[in-house]
Amino acid sequence: MPDKYQNLLDGNMKWVENTMKFSPDFFKKLAEGQHPEFLWIGCSDSRVPAEEITNTLPGSIFVQRNIANMVVHTDTNLLSVVYYAVKVLKVKHIIVCGHYGCGGVLAAMTNNNFGFLDNWLLNIKDVYRIHCKELDAIKDEKTRGERFVELNVLEQVNNLAKVSFIQEEWENGEFPYIHGWVYHIDDGVIHNLELTTNSAKKLNPVYRYESNKVKK
Repeated sequence: MPDKYQNLLDGNMKWVENTMKFSPDFFKKLAEGQHPEFLWIGCSDSRVPAEEITNTLPGSIFVQRNIANMVVHTDTNLLSVVYYAVKVLKVKHIIVCGHYGCGGVLAAMTNNNFGFLDNWLLNIKDVYRIHCKELDAIKDEKTRGERFVELNVLEQVNNLAKVSFIQEEWENGEFPYIHGWVYHIDDGVIHNLELTTNSAKKLNPVYRYESNKVKK
């Protein structure tokens, strides 16, 4: 068996041992159920683990990850995760976290053929199309790529706000809040894009659903 593979199992045992020293009841309490206040929609990139970069314990963040942290309305996997987080777990915050240097975003900037992946990259290319005037005006490729990452997060925050059952939750209260972040891999710091929303008011009217509440 390859050493690197075995290292994962050995690492698990060391983690359990160290955790038990710090908190003997940790796993017992964890087994009783999860009550996270946060849903994290992030990139699949192995360098951006939600719990580690936010210094939080297991059980704190409900996580969904895909290439380039996309919110695609035909992605039943993602929608199922979001539905469960919002309707069952009652999370108070949804965080869309991109990262600078994202391979999916950079690939979508090009005209290269990536085979099957092109089907997913089309969703990112749509973001470029929406913001092409701003992006095309940026001559430096690295700077353009970084801005594209930020604009992609912006559009995914908007895409979450368009989800009918999230708007349904907003009818009944202030949660969930949706936030847009970008992670700097080169220094480990998270950049808050100040995109927080808990309302569909800023969306084009065509994306707003009528209230199901009975009018008195």
